Amino acid sequence: MHLRGLLRADQPARLGGHPAGRSAPAAGRRDAVSEVVGAALARLGVDRLVCAVHDRCLPSRPDDDIGCGQPASAGADDFLAFLAEAGFNGVQLGPPGVVTPDNVSPYDGSAFARSPLHLAAGPLRDGLHGARLLPATDDAGPPVGPSNRCDYARAFRTQERRLAELHARWDALPGDDPAAARALGERLAAFRAAQGWWLEGDGLHQALAAVPGGHPEATRWADRAIAALFAGGEPDPAALAALRERHAVALERHAREQMLLLEQHALLRDRAHARGLVLQADLQVGLAHGDRWRWASLFLPGVSMGAPPSRTNPEGQPWGYPVLNPAQLGSREAPGPALAFMQRRLTKLFAEYDAVRLDHPHGLVCPWVYESGAPDPFVAVRAGARLFSAGPDAPAAIAAYDIVPAAQLARGRRDPWADDWVTGLTPAQVDRYAVLVDAMVEAAARAGQGPRALVCEVLSTMPAPLGAVLARHGLGRFRVTAKADVRRPDDVYLPASARPADWIMASTHDMPPVWRLAREWPDDVAADRADHAAARLAPDGVGREELAQAFRRSREALAAAELAVLFTSEARHVMVFVSDLLGETGVYNRPGQIHADNWTLRVPSDFRAVHAARCRAGAALDLPAALTLALASLPAAERRAARPVLDALRARATSPLPDLSPRLRDGL
Repeated sequence: MHLRGLLRADQPARLGGHPAGRSAPAAGRRDAVSEVVGAALARLGVDRLVCAVHDRCLPSRPDDDIGCGQPASAGADDFLAFLAEAGFNGVQLGPPGVVTPDNVSPYDGSAFARSPLHLAAGPLRDGLHGARLLPATDDAGPPVGPSNRCDYARAFRTQERRLAELHARWDALPGDDPAAARALGERLAAFRAAQGWWLEGDGLHQALAAVPGGHPEATRWADRAIAALFAGGEPDPAALAALRERHAVALERHAREQMLLLEQHALLRDRAHARGLVLQADLQVGLAHGDRWRWASLFLPGVSMGAPPSRTNPEGQPWGYPVLNPAQLGSREAPGPALAFMQRRLTKLFAEYDAVRLDHPHGLVCPWVYESGAPDPFVAVRAGARLFSAGPDAPAAIAAYDIVPAAQLARGRRDPWADDWVTGLTPAQVDRYAVLVDAMVEAAARAGQGPRALVCEVLSTMPAPLGAVLARHGLGRFRVTAKADVRRPDDVYLPASARPADWIMASTHDMPPVWRLAREWPDDVAADRADHAAARLAPDGVGREELAQAFRRSREALAAAELAVLFTSEARHVMVFVSDLLGETGVYNRPGQIHADNWTLRVPSDFRAVHAARCRAGAALDLPAALTLALASLPAAERRAARPVLDALRARATSPLPDLSPRLRDGL
């Protein structure tokens, strides 16, 4: 069986002729636990139960561990099987782009090219790409550190060696296996024809950044003409031809690697679909240095995108990302270069995934912008403005693009980053704000998906223009319950605030997992949260005090209750970050902080044993136990109707449960 490449830009990669993106995931073999969990989710009105795990965080088998996860590896497939058996029906992956040893943040990775770190050895050894491109005896050696942490230095070293071997074998194929060489060459030519619009520019940037004196940031290149090659849109043909010739070998190898990576992604997607799992992409709001160089003509000069002050980050976050130039957006009927760029990007994503998470979607609707190159970026970001509603006090270069006049702004009454800074919008104004999100909805429709295939990471703030655009398409927001102040009934993160279109979760990759938070909450906060969880799980009062006491006695029981509460809201979509599933207490990322452990937390190779042991100790998410609590929260008549499912869940739960006898007796 051979992997097949992406032959057209609007078609998904195929494995054995199966168009993964054009068919719904098959149910696959569902064991007793997953069937009971599915029945419970249906009773609770939950359509989608997704585990969020970044690609590099997937596990490896001990004999095939390079130091980070590889989505098409056997270890990653083991984890897909585990998720499906547990009852999940989706996986939220992270941005898969190219990162550097100096900056491994996936949100600073390339927008189109996939990281060579993700290229798994197994399919290359086994000939699944049409030739054996790695020796059968090749291995990464035993891991030198814990398997629940990425070792990026080792991963980069191992992949550099493997890729050198891969290209040597590919180069030798015409003499060793002419038929395989021809087949690979034909696939590579088709891949280049379909993906060339981004492939060459990305390959050139990587080649230029790798030469002596090179750097990922083109602004640091000595040759200013090359640094500005795409600043005017179309590059000088002679200069581009010279670069192609000078870096022909690097471009060839880059194209090979990207084709193989996309073919392995098709394998991952087929495996996921066979297990009844959908794959969700992550569209990061920022662009990598290579994308900024290649698409330089599309960005608004002199300004950068960041996050304004908020309850989570009161100082704001100066991301330094470029902002699409509004003058180049155009309209749906007449797309400008910037809109056309986004349309192609979205078409590519929906050809490769089933749904797309929008990272900080305000960046697509009403980005917070500030002066680039300011001496103190934190001062600059706090003095920034929302594009399209900056007001007359903003710099003219920003205010020139205002959609909303001063009369519709709460000037002098609200901070410019406040959700209600814009006091009202006309339908025509919403049309203008919605250009990019409309393009996303249309891209989803072309892939056979509805608007709900867009997963919008709206956190504590939702400016009025963003709210209007999401409402236009019936899209929801994130409800991150561990961030909620349970003493404030109007807190946007509370389960009671959730609506059917929303996504609810306990934590995210940008915060400590709930198992750590529960240990660290002060006693008064923990008591309040125990009472809140008990009220959610016993809304009619029956057995509420007994539950509250159980949650107050044990911080593990409190964390488990926080996860059970996710299934008691109106939200039809539940997302569980992998650390909350496995009972991890380490932190994956600390936003705005440089920390050696950032982006390193990973699923351990012995994840099944770890999860089982922690569930027995009540220190990991045991879905049958969590859903028992959630189903027991239903009104008495519904509890009676759900009694067979409740009994089946209790029989399969391995975590200790609080005393539910008052509620279960009441439901008889």
